[in-house]
Amino acid sequence: MLNLKKLHHIAIICSDYERSKMFYTDTLGFRILQEVYRKERNSHKLDLALNDQYLIELFSFPDPPARLTRPEAVGLRHIAFEVENVEAAIHQLQAKGILVESLRIDEYTGKKFTFFFDPNGLPIELYEQ
Repeated sequence: MLNLKKLHHIAIICSDYERSKMFYTDTLGFRILQEVYRKERNSHKLDLALNDQYLIELFSFPDPPARLTRPEAVGLRHIAFEVENVEAAIHQLQAKGILVESLRIDEYTGKKFTFFFDPNGLPIELYEQ
């Protein structure tokens, strides 16, 4: 057994780095820990934290291929964040011009959840606890 301790981070390759940076910081409220430009790769790397926990790396690369299908493509299906009130979060996102799917109820837990997409088309779930 590997004795894994916790999830360290999620890495996202951006189709538009600056737009993604604004989305994750201004819209979702992540805090920038570090941003570097790697000249040899013509690539930016941005480390982001939520509630002082390092969670996401954003990368830029020249001409990355698009995600082929959504949301059932092989690989990462979506990322999910816990919120206190899904309906309030939906209204906040919509006020910023973010298209959010209709509210759903988890058939097994009875909890409320919804989905929206980041600027790269990555599905993001909000799940009420």
